[in-house]
Amino acid sequence: MSLMLLDTASLYFRAFYGLPDSLRSPDGRPVNAVRGLLDMIAFLVTEHRPDRLVACWDDDWRPAFRVDAIESYKAHRVARLTPAGETDVEEVPDALTPQVPVIVDVLAALGIARVGAPGFEADDVIGTLTARQLERSAAAAMPVPGVAGVVMPAGVDIVTGDRDLFQLVDDTAGVRVLYPARGVRDPDVVDQARIAEKYGVPTGAAYADMAILRGDPSDGLPGVPGIGEKTAAKLIDAFGSLDAIRAAARDGAPGLTPTQRRRLIDAADYLDVAPVVVQVARDAPVPDVDDALPREPADPAALDALVERWGIRSSVDRVLAALAGSTAR
Repeated sequence: MSLMLLDTASLYFRAFYGLPDSLRSPDGRPVNAVRGLLDMIAFLVTEHRPDRLVACWDDDWRPAFRVDAIESYKAHRVARLTPAGETDVEEVPDALTPQVPVIVDVLAALGIARVGAPGFEADDVIGTLTARQLERSAAAAMPVPGVAGVVMPAGVDIVTGDRDLFQLVDDTAGVRVLYPARGVRDPDVVDQARIAEKYGVPTGAAYADMAILRGDPSDGLPGVPGIGEKTAAKLIDAFGSLDAIRAAARDGAPGLTPTQRRRLIDAADYLDVAPVVVQVARDAPVPDVDDALPREPADPAALDALVERWGIRSSVDRVLAALAGSTAR
């Protein structure tokens, strides 16, 4: 039973910036993000035929546990600070903000599963649902006399414009990322071979280690000064993992230059906490949802009202046709 997980905010931001704001409702309000996301879903369902689909949600785009570890995490994206104990407000274009509740309502009326987890990002929801799918696959291992269970690949497609989720790629488990660098109709299919070709590291886990060393200015992660992507990949190739690299630096093992050793040791405080920030959670409190592709709208009357109010008939019809074609298999 194949599972498709959507990094929903990543996709509706992409739709918002990729489609003209001349796409408007009958009363003149922009709906480019709504229509673009629905058209993406229609194409993905038609092209990839998942059995199950979840629109994963950012219940908290800047979780406290990550900010506590590295204060600069996504700090440059904060529109305004809120009182202690509340969630900071993300800077979002004015024309996009009112479209997000419309997306929520349309997904609900269609019956497409949407789920988040309090205090966690969509990345963590995706990591947790992927881990659960792998557990199900292992539990369904086919017994063969005298041979360990044969585990079928979990079959997870993650659709995201966020490279952080490359860390979940696992050929053996059947987990890959559809990365829409050129749009969802022509994505980069990111498997381990693609990661090795593009970044010089062999696995998704190694990609996470490289990302920690390299840092990511777009997320406010400083990285280890003087160690960029290529150097990080070479160190991972030589030592195997971030933990092994750090041990080599502490022990004075061969394979590191004196400068590299000093930089790694000087960055110890950052390296102690960076994995908490970079690695996606596999155990977020994600509620169970019915993620089967719907055969028909969950609430036809509500869907019709939304279609009329927002002028999104063609996009909704494309989704309905895709769902009907997929469930007719």
